[in-house]
Amino acid sequence: MQLKLLTALISIGLAAAGAQAQVTDKMIQSEATATGNVLTWGINTQGQRYSPLKQVNSSNAGKLLPVWAFSFGGEKQRGQEAQPVIMNGKMFVTASYSRIFALDATTGKKLWKYEHRLPEGIMPCCDVVNRGAALYDNLVIFATLDAQLVALDQNTGDVVWKEKIDDYAAGYSATAAPIIANGVMLTGVSGGEFGVVGRVEARDPKTGKMLWTRPTVEGHMGYTFDKDGNKKENGISGTTNKSWPGDLWKTGGAATWLGGTYDAKTGLAYFGTGNPAPWNAHLRQGDNLYSCSTVAIDVKTGQIKWSYQGTPNDSWDFDGVNEFVTFDMDGKRVGGKADRNGFFYVNDASTGQLINAFPFVKKITWASGIDLKTGRPNFIPENRPGDPTAGADGKKGSSVFAAPGFLGGKNQMPMAYSPDTKMFYVPSNEWGMDIWNEPVAYKKGAAYLGAGFTIKPLNEDYIGSLRAIDPKTGKMAWEVKNSAPLWGGVLTTGGNLVFWGTPEGYLKAADAKTGKVVWEFQTGSGVVAPPVTWMQGGEQYVGVVSGWGGAVPLWGGEVAKKVNLLEQGGMVWVFKIPGAGGGTARTAQTGGATKVAFN
Repeated sequence: MQLKLLTALISIGLAAAGAQAQVTDKMIQSEATATGNVLTWGINTQGQRYSPLKQVNSSNAGKLLPVWAFSFGGEKQRGQEAQPVIMNGKMFVTASYSRIFALDATTGKKLWKYEHRLPEGIMPCCDVVNRGAALYDNLVIFATLDAQLVALDQNTGDVVWKEKIDDYAAGYSATAAPIIANGVMLTGVSGGEFGVVGRVEARDPKTGKMLWTRPTVEGHMGYTFDKDGNKKENGISGTTNKSWPGDLWKTGGAATWLGGTYDAKTGLAYFGTGNPAPWNAHLRQGDNLYSCSTVAIDVKTGQIKWSYQGTPNDSWDFDGVNEFVTFDMDGKRVGGKADRNGFFYVNDASTGQLINAFPFVKKITWASGIDLKTGRPNFIPENRPGDPTAGADGKKGSSVFAAPGFLGGKNQMPMAYSPDTKMFYVPSNEWGMDIWNEPVAYKKGAAYLGAGFTIKPLNEDYIGSLRAIDPKTGKMAWEVKNSAPLWGGVLTTGGNLVFWGTPEGYLKAADAKTGKVVWEFQTGSGVVAPPVTWMQGGEQYVGVVSGWGGAVPLWGGEVAKKVNLLEQGGMVWVFKIPGAGGGTARTAQTGGATKVAFN
């Protein structure tokens, strides 16, 4: 009898453990911050990158020490832009060249690795990066540079399903972390510089089967899919040829390459869209919807509920992919977005109505401001690059100096919002460019620009600046300047802290109210990824991926030359405060990772 009872108890325990290991939508929405797990890109689906954890705070952060460090190994370094996700003591982190690692989050021991087999001929515009994975059920799911989605068993790393997004030979790729919204997995596409058609896809995360797809270029048809994969028309995005001339909408760009956010209160997913194609705006007169926009999509139906365009008829490659972060302000659910074009926007999260707009960088030349009544920019016509057909030889339009440069006031590096301070923490850059237009024609799989450019710094002493910004007033509370451009994301916590990294290799922490830097650590390579924090065994950990790369050394012109001394790498670094959870320190080597543990 006792043996039967023991067997039954063991079975119940194993079943409970198995159930606990399965990530649910409810957990993603409500339990992540309560348990200290990190279950989604953005820390929460709204993209706030806020954790209420406060064991590490502005008073004791100076005591943070490394616990373990793990190397991705091999020769495949380049840019490391991934945000790890953590569930029940396991960390899942993607790396350059479409790799993913499962690590013991306490020790850094490698549990398994999956390395996607990439074909020859992939065409990522801005380095071989990946920005992270999604967790759902017992799966970890990530996108690959050859435009596929791969779902792996969290425990073994075995492939459970694999689905093709699109044709990499036509310029499509995928770098963003998927997100889970109301049990649905949402992904975007990369490849805006190759004349792809941007879209958002919804899939069943357990099987990878398509549920709906919504194009982000006006004129293309959306579809829904039944359980057998049969598709049904779900309405055209916008109106064909309303804001695009001729057939240019067929290769219109507007890639959704940074992924999206989701707000359960509105039921809407928010995806930013990239530049219209080609860059030469004189070929595509009109607003070119839905490029350079925030697009709000009903997760259940796949229909666009509203859109807001930051840069109509974009001439400067001001991708509007930057994350739309929802929060509460004056009794309303609103969203904030620091756009690549240099302006910060606050929109009603349910309707898209513009509430506020203001510069978050100090030099903007393409527009004098944003009309809050119409929502449109006040363009400065003479600061748009010239039409090449108007030149004497028809080969090059007049060059203009534009700020920000096309790498943006903010690029891929996600900002953070603190409900405690009610401020956004924005990693911004001050730079400009010489830019001119050239004739161009579409060719499948080839770069589709029609422009030339040279990036230039604006100041002698700094390019990057972490800025604390009040979205209600537009005022900057403080800033921490940085010599090199900032290219990594931000984390803020209930401990009155802001964490961010620099290309020079430092992970830093500052007082969220004052901006006073209270801690920093040299990781050995540039940090171009967002930090995370979680609780485990009663202790708060902080982690970040280190590895210099991304768009700056590839496209940065004079700025790239300024930072060419920086070394590449590929490491995960994890920190905690010795004894914060009680105990004394010991060191050990385990599974290729160096660790300092505290008992």
